[in-house]
Amino acid sequence: MITIEKTISLEISYPISRLGDPESLAFFDIETTGFSASFHSVYLIGVLFPSRDGFRFLQWFADTPDAEPEVLASFFSFLENSSVLVHFNGDTFDIPFLKKRAERFGLPAPFERVKSVDIYKRAKPWKKILGLKDLKQKSIEGFLHISREDQYSGGQLIEIYQEYLKTREQSLLSLLLLHNEDDLKGMPALLPVLSYPDFFSQEFSLCKICPPAKDKPVFQLVLEGRPELSLPVSLTAVSPDRPDYEIFAEKNRLTLSIRPYEGVFRHFFPNCKDYYYLIYEDTAVHKSVGEYVDRQARKKATRETCYTKKEGSFLPQPSPLITPEFKRSWKEKDFFFEMTPNCLDDPEKRNAYIKEILRAVLSVPGGFSSP
Repeated sequence: MITIEKTISLEISYPISRLGDPESLAFFDIETTGFSASFHSVYLIGVLFPSRDGFRFLQWFADTPDAEPEVLASFFSFLENSSVLVHFNGDTFDIPFLKKRAERFGLPAPFERVKSVDIYKRAKPWKKILGLKDLKQKSIEGFLHISREDQYSGGQLIEIYQEYLKTREQSLLSLLLLHNEDDLKGMPALLPVLSYPDFFSQEFSLCKICPPAKDKPVFQLVLEGRPELSLPVSLTAVSPDRPDYEIFAEKNRLTLSIRPYEGVFRHFFPNCKDYYYLIYEDTAVHKSVGEYVDRQARKKATRETCYTKKEGSFLPQPSPLITPEFKRSWKEKDFFFEMTPNCLDDPEKRNAYIKEILRAVLSVPGGFSSP
């Protein structure tokens, strides 16, 4: 087995403390001779972890096929001092592959005591919102404007490793080690994609409220988040079910644009048995009041007629959060509230309304927060 150890200089824009204790955190990546752990082997494992002098970089390379157990044992020994493992799609491929190979050689694989942070898995719920065609590492790098060239495919690297075993050519060894090193160095650069669940799960402070105007016929809430949760790339999204809501997020600023509605809206009372519908006024009143109205001008209210009307400007809401809530008809599933200068003065209701809009627009499975 060949062991490579060195210190490298690396800047990471994403605070790795959000993933776990930086002092016991490590990035890792493996290289194998194929996709099946039953028939193929691990020939290289690389790790990257913070240190006082920068980042330490370690590689264990199987310079012979018989060296695989030593490579595995060295990596597992390293894990004894790690509590967080960061990787890309490692929950699906790398970790199950290593467990299977460890089982074959009778080696204990200490993954149960280590927290697994899979960048691929955490980014997956945000694929559609971020406009990613897929979740390949290259696609995420493109979204984050990261330029990195892969000179060799996985299949080509397997051929190069097989050639190295035959020739012991040092240039081939250097190529294999460099590829793994580049992959590991590129992994921390992917972390800013995790800023999106962090950003949208925070509590925002209100900067200003912009009522509709001639040049901008939408109601806007301009919000500000914490600077340390700034986004790497701006994001615009519209609710897939209702185009009433649009969000624009840039750095630590979030703007919610809400389409207002004009017209006559109805507030429906919950217990129609307690109300009369006044035929000529087209409104419902409580029976304690309605009993004084001429019988010819009233009738028992039904679900469809148990309402009071109001004309004006209204804002949509995904659920009847801000009261009194209005609808245009009983059967309508959409809810509204009257747009007034003070309609969102209550911070608790305003924050709840913001979260409802974000949930409607982003539609992220499992919510916004990072696991």
